[in-house]
This record gives sequence, C-alpha cells and structure tokens, in this order.
Amino acid sequence: MAFKRQRDRRPYEDRTPKAEWAPRTDLGRKVLAGEVTSLSDVMLAGTKILEPEIIDHLVPDLREEVLEVTSTQRMTAYGRKQQMRAVAVLGNGAGVVGAGIGKALETRDAISEAVKDAKKHLVMVQLGCSSWECGCGTGHSVIRECTGQNSSTQITVKPAPRGVGLVANETAKKVLTLAGVKDAWTFSKGRTRNVLNMVLATIHALDSLNSLKQGTNSEEEAAAPEAQEAAATTA
Repeated sequence: MAFKRQRDRRPYEDRTPKAEWAPRTDLGRKVLAGEVTSLSDVMLAGTKILEPEIIDHLVPDLREEVLEVTSTQRMTAYGRKQQMRAVAVLGNGAGVVGAGIGKALETRDAISEAVKDAKKHLVMVQLGCSSWECGCGTGHSVIRECTGQNSSTQITVKPAPRGVGLVANETAKKVLTLAGVKDAWTFSKGRTRNVLNMVLATIHALDSLNSLKQGTNSEEEAAAPEAQEAAATTA
C-alpha cells in the first residue's frame, strides 16, 4: 500500500549549486542569446520546451510548492522496487502555472525532478473579470467558465466577483492561487481526494481558456460559400 504524506510543507527551494547552462536546443540558444525574451512568444509559436533552464531565464519569479510525496512500489524479477513520487506545482501568480511529476529513490531527488518536469509543462492563463456581478475590468478571475478532467476527476471553474475568494478544495485552491486567480467558484466531482488527478484537472481547465470554441453557426457560415458555388456550377 502506498504511503502518503499530505501535511503542509514549506515551499521547496533547490539549494544545489547550478552549473553554467550550455543549451542543447535551438530555443535554448535563442533564449541565452537574448533573441527570445518572453514566454508568450514561445507559447504562440507552439515550440516545445525541452530544457528547464529556459524557464529560469524567461520567468525567474516562479514560486514552487510540493503538494504530495508518495512512496510507490512495483514488483520486478529481482523483488520489490521502491521509489518516491512527488507532485509539484509552479506559478508566478500572474497568469503562468504548471504541474510536474518526478520519481526517484530519494525524496529530494523526486522533488527536483517534479520541479523540472513542471517547468517543461507551463501554461498561460487568461485572467479577466467576466462576472456580471462585478465588471471591474481587472484580472482577478478567469475570462469565462472552463472545465477540465483527468481520469475520474472533473472540475469546473466559474468567474466570480471581487471579494468572493476561491471557493475550492485545498488542492485546487493552491493551483489557482499560483496561477493568479483570486476569485472563482469551482464545482468538482469524481475522486477529488486524489491530489495528482485534481491538480491535472485544474491545469487542463485553465489551459482550455486558450482554445476558442467553434459553434454550429460558424460551421454553417463557413460551408455557405461552398454551397453557393456548387449551386452556381450546377445551374
């Protein structure tokens, strides 16, 4: 049975001395040379981040928090193999957030791997004020209702007026706080006690704000010119 530790933890600080960074990707070389200076430019270009040092240069004000450290076991041909699994969340409180998973034999190494993994999977969060009860125009909530799901856990985040705060469980509240969301209503269902599923479901909900929904009307309007051309050709 897995051994879980979910008590309150201090923010993780990696105090190991960092060697001089030698980029191994084109994006890393551009960041080090100063040609790319914004994370939004990387996101718009759709370039995959493969080096965590890129985030250290583009977003140096990230805060780290470890939400769970779990002991896992698996049976091999040579007996049981035990590893530590850590779940970490990163964010700057201003529209950037990410989550990562790390595994290692030691707890400290697992946390370090989780932080590196989170830096490779950051998402931009569109903050705004779309609550009909507020209308202040500041970025204290999400721009619209969004839903995310991971495995059996599903969460819906709705914009709320200023002063409401974060109406969510502890796991989702920490993710929304690191993302910069100050006021929101959330509705979750499924196995919400699973920390990993809850974190990833919340990240997926916030990431869905970056994609636009195409309704039936837009599809009909796009198909209308083709139908008119076909009718003219037949006539």
